[in-house]
Amino acid sequence: MSSPPGETRAEQPPLVSLVLQSKKALQHGEQLCSKANALTNASAQCAVDVLALDAKVKWVGEAVIEQLKLAASVAKSIELRRSQLERRIREWDTIRSQHTTALDNILEALGTQVVPPDFHQTSSDSSLFGSQDSIGKPNGISDPRLSPSATIRDDQISHKTRQNVDRTKWKTLRDFVDEAAIEDVLDAVESERTRLDDIVASTYHYPETLSNAVASIRDSLPIGGAYPPINPILSIQEHTTIDMAKHLESLTAHYEQMASALHDSETGEVFSEEDLREMIRDTDELPAIMSELEDSVKEVDTAHEKLLTAKAAAKGKLDASSSILDDLDELGEIMSDMLEKQQDVEEDCEDVLEGLQQRLQVVEELHHRYVLYQSSFNKLLVEIARRRQYREAAEKIVEGMVEQLRAMTEEECRVRDNFNVEHGTHIPADLCLCIENPPTRWDVVPLPGDVRETLPQIDSDLLAQAREKLSTGDVIFPGTDSL
Repeated sequence: MSSPPGETRAEQPPLVSLVLQSKKALQHGEQLCSKANALTNASAQCAVDVLALDAKVKWVGEAVIEQLKLAASVAKSIELRRSQLERRIREWDTIRSQHTTALDNILEALGTQVVPPDFHQTSSDSSLFGSQDSIGKPNGISDPRLSPSATIRDDQISHKTRQNVDRTKWKTLRDFVDEAAIEDVLDAVESERTRLDDIVASTYHYPETLSNAVASIRDSLPIGGAYPPINPILSIQEHTTIDMAKHLESLTAHYEQMASALHDSETGEVFSEEDLREMIRDTDELPAIMSELEDSVKEVDTAHEKLLTAKAAAKGKLDASSSILDDLDELGEIMSDMLEKQQDVEEDCEDVLEGLQQRLQVVEELHHRYVLYQSSFNKLLVEIARRRQYREAAEKIVEGMVEQLRAMTEEECRVRDNFNVEHGTHIPADLCLCIENPPTRWDVVPLPGDVRETLPQIDSDLLAQAREKLSTGDVIFPGTDSL
């Protein structure tokens, strides 16, 4: 670095200024590198935090998803249990419809079957205690009008007078049915059935409510991993800090070189013009190096900001996940209440269904009772007809006996009269006084205490219908295929 002999020391550029610029540049470079290093370390920690937060978000999300699956299964379970309950109710409704239809059918059948007035209209002839005309007759002799022949004549007259009767005014079998009691039974069934609907409807919205809550929580779940790529960011920072380290080494070397030149100059060494120009040129490059360092710091800081943003986003997702966990806890309590309520509803429905089944048994018993009522009435008509045949046969026999006794009495009177005429004058009057007595007259009457039987009049077509129904088995019993 020796200078030409003609150049004096006073003409050399101020090395002190160059050294100060180098030192200042070195110090600034150290600050920039120190800042970049701090940002890099912070970025590394921030990257770790992002990964940790993201892992927590994913873990919470997976746990929430599992709980949501459980909640969805609970919703399906409640819906299935409700479906089973509703199916049982529909089955009961089907049975109810069968029983009520059967009851309506038998009632309609009763309403179409007329009852002859003699079966329910009271008269002296149809009194349960019989005719009172025979009471007080001397010697227990019945009224001649109630003799067998008179009874037959009365039946014929009655039959003739009823040929033109208007049956639309007759009562039917249904008129003797307690309609109010039937209505009370059916009203009680309908009331209990409405109560059953109200109980079932109390949990109607449960499956949909749970499904909507599950869908809402699932939609609010944050999406994990939606962050800028961390490895490229850290790689950029690493390359940038390496370049900055190289620049810092250059600044250090330049400062040491300039400090050494200043020291040599102070000891009397004189530098050549070329050496000075080289030192000035190197010093003039310092601003460009400093600009690159500042740009590098900005790049490191930008990368750090990205990681900070990612960390804040991950923290926000984790906070949102925590809020979702609170919602999930609340959903769990709601599910517990729903399951408990559904259990209560099923138990209440079981009780109501059991009561309804018992009421259906009453409806079934009513149907059975009225079926037997109709059948027994038809058999009653046949039985009355049979009794009428018996009575007529007995009266015919009695009538024949009476006619025979009358004929015998008349013949006996004629024979006795002839005997008395031929021989009575020859027999003393005080001898055998009974010879002049007429024969005993006889009559056939009921036993003491009995009355002559009076039966209701039955038209032949009604009797034929009754016999037809009994012969064809036109009777509906509960539980048959006709239901």
